[in-house]
Amino acid sequence: MPPYQPSSDWQYEIPTAGSKRLPPHARYVESLTHQGYGFEAAIADLVDNSIDAGARNVVISFLRDEDRLVSLLVVDDGRGMNDETLDTAMTVGGRQEYGENSLGHFGAGLKAASLSHADSLTVISRTKRSPSTGRRWLTSRAQADFTCDIVDPGYCQDLVDRYDGLIEWHGTVVRWDKVRAFDTVTAGQADRYLDDAIEKLETHLGLHLHRFLADGAFNVDIVVEDVTTKEELDHRGVEPIDPFGYRIPGRAGYPRTYTAAVEGVGDVALTAHIWQPKSPLVSFRGIGPLAERQGFYIYRNNRLVQAGGWNSTRSAEGHLVLARIAIDLPAETNDVFSLTVKKDGVTVTPAFARGLEEATDAAGHTFSEYVQEAQTTYREAARRASEPQRKAVIPAGKGLDPRLKRTLRDELPELEGEDPVAFRWESLPSDVFFELDREEREIRLNKEYRQAFNGGRRGGLNDAPVVKSMLYLMVNEIFQKERVRAVHTDNVALWNSVLVSAARCELAR
Repeated sequence: MPPYQPSSDWQYEIPTAGSKRLPPHARYVESLTHQGYGFEAAIADLVDNSIDAGARNVVISFLRDEDRLVSLLVVDDGRGMNDETLDTAMTVGGRQEYGENSLGHFGAGLKAASLSHADSLTVISRTKRSPSTGRRWLTSRAQADFTCDIVDPGYCQDLVDRYDGLIEWHGTVVRWDKVRAFDTVTAGQADRYLDDAIEKLETHLGLHLHRFLADGAFNVDIVVEDVTTKEELDHRGVEPIDPFGYRIPGRAGYPRTYTAAVEGVGDVALTAHIWQPKSPLVSFRGIGPLAERQGFYIYRNNRLVQAGGWNSTRSAEGHLVLARIAIDLPAETNDVFSLTVKKDGVTVTPAFARGLEEATDAAGHTFSEYVQEAQTTYREAARRASEPQRKAVIPAGKGLDPRLKRTLRDELPELEGEDPVAFRWESLPSDVFFELDREEREIRLNKEYRQAFNGGRRGGLNDAPVVKSMLYLMVNEIFQKERVRAVHTDNVALWNSVLVSAARCELAR
């Protein structure tokens, strides 16, 4: 074939005749509301900003007025912002510099994530050297002329003072109002909605931020707050969910680290794991369908930005559900790996696939051999006799420590579509330690005996974990029955008698 010859009339440089400035139309704001952010991903983007601001503690607060959800807040104790930096943060397309280890990337997350779910975004912040200041975007006004409201300084300080246990000298409050999902919650469904929303949010944050949460220097709490009384109706600490957090690997010799020479990037480390077959752990089964969670787990600055998938290097298949590979993106900008705007995936060029084909570990094992061994591990387990199956239970709900609930989910299969069993302290007759409300799915404990389990400390929503976990295991079967038999009634009476006596002994000591 003869070499390519350019056409004689083709111009390689485009001639121009001047230039003009074309500022964005105000309707550009409307495009921010249609970025496709899921609720959990949007909140995670806000928490990323908190981490970049040096926050050690973040509280995500659902504000509730009786049966109505009115607002959502993300409060942190980061370094905060003054007027100038807050204006930049709230400017659509505003330019800010990101450090080498920052989680922020495109500068659109705060606005796009928030306006995808709320028609009103307010940010209030203070630094060590500047007073509280605030800005508010209303979608309707922003679409008209990019007008951003300046929040009354008095209210800014009032809101900061409301969270003075968290914001001391500096911090930020992001407030969502007119949250579209909240408007869809019908009368009597707020509890069900919150249980589902918080469970998904816990899982998403626990997974994508697990490296930050695991070191103990960074904490995220999710609370439900009564907007009038300021009482906490629910409080859950987000626990790390390590997608490689097995106790024993599924195959001897793993994990192994392979090195792929990727053109345009250099050497990329691939830490390959093989999970134990049939693992009941939440970090294996509780983070989504197994077919979607096999493959690459890609991190950028310790933040998980892709949780599974093969990036077009192969197709997902049932025999590969035990295969998970950790990759840390190179710090240097490159043309091979591209992060999505929502930080929920990475696109790669064919250069990555070519590097993968030649990847080996220090002993000369190839990445292709790893894939085969992951498949073999799965097939060998499938041929073995089935293991004993524990009976499924109704899931645990409010009143149990999140770490305890996660252990229960690890150890016991849960019944699908069932409302969880919750705990509540109430005034009950002295000869009753607990009673069951099967209709409300509640275990009500006698608050007369509460101090017996708290060592003189003030009781909290998730206190007395030992007695609560024992009761949960004892009575779960009763909640599953359509009708309570006499033997169940007698068991409850027996347990009450023994527990009342034990509690009185404890108080007497």
